[in-house]
Amino acid sequence: MSSSTAVPGQSPIAETAPLSLCALEPHVPADRLVAEMVPPPRFDSVRFDTYVPDPNQPSQVEAVRVLSGFAAGLGGAHATGSGKRKWFSKKPAAPAAPLGVYLDGGYGVGKTHLLASLWHATPAAPSLKAFGTFVELTNLVGALGFQQTVRTLSGHRLLCIDEFELDDPGDTVLVSSLLSRLVEAGVALAATSNTLPGKLGEGRFAAADFLREIQGLSSHFRPLRIDGEDYRHRGLPEAPAPYSDEQVTRAAYATEGASLDDFPSLLDHLARVHPSRYGALTDGLRAVCLTEVQPVPDQSTALRLVVLADRLYDREVPVLASGVPFDKLFSEEMLNGGYRKKYFRAISRLTALARDAKGLVAQ
Repeated sequence: MSSSTAVPGQSPIAETAPLSLCALEPHVPADRLVAEMVPPPRFDSVRFDTYVPDPNQPSQVEAVRVLSGFAAGLGGAHATGSGKRKWFSKKPAAPAAPLGVYLDGGYGVGKTHLLASLWHATPAAPSLKAFGTFVELTNLVGALGFQQTVRTLSGHRLLCIDEFELDDPGDTVLVSSLLSRLVEAGVALAATSNTLPGKLGEGRFAAADFLREIQGLSSHFRPLRIDGEDYRHRGLPEAPAPYSDEQVTRAAYATEGASLDDFPSLLDHLARVHPSRYGALTDGLRAVCLTEVQPVPDQSTALRLVVLADRLYDREVPVLASGVPFDKLFSEEMLNGGYRKKYFRAISRLTALARDAKGLVAQ
């Protein structure tokens, strides 16, 4: 909506008022969910040779070596990407070793960079490779149904799953069954996570009740540990302190393509939009401006915010905010609970986006 009024008491500073995420209710067709299973824009240009290993962490160098070899090895099986068994094929039987790699490590050691590099390095057309977060994969099953998802992905040579986490027993069974079917079809698997495969679900539900499914899932992967500190904080200044409401509002009006919302209203709106649509919610955004940021009131709200933070980080959308700093979003109870790794990842990513937003504020 065009506007000649900006901030009360101030002269006009933009021809167009900022967007409001709370006014958007995107609808995403299922075919878009499949077509968008590629590395996010932040990782369009990453490759193995653009990954800069920490010289103090030999495991990072080893990860590049192992993954480069893994990608090269995918040039044989499913070379046509058909995913179909042929009666007269001389193709060897499926190898006994796991047809997958599992990148385990802390926050910001470059796991997603390496996973996207593997996707780019695998010799197959983009339509024969899939890349998505764990949440996006479960959302795809929800949109297409289990059998159609199996049919859709069985013709792929590689499935990359970022931020692999099992949040409830239902997802444990669902993903275990899906990956088992894809492995049977000859699809190679690669995943990142902050938790070793044998520890999936630990601290979130009665993992012993689903031990069989978890162990079966673990058998599909060769764990590859990547040690190191969060690169987003290596030698970088601390995240900027929150700005005032007026500074955030003025920046929103002065930045073309920015959104402006008060934080409590945005949290309420996220409860009405399915997380599979959070990516579409951020389409075309140049910046997200938030006023009145305050601690998240409950775990369900916190988990929705984590998904939004992931989508904003993927798309490199700066976040300018007033209120409490991002490291105060989640309570001590949340940070010590079963979802702590998600919350620390969200803090890390929002902090990086807050740094990116510094230039939006007039000095």
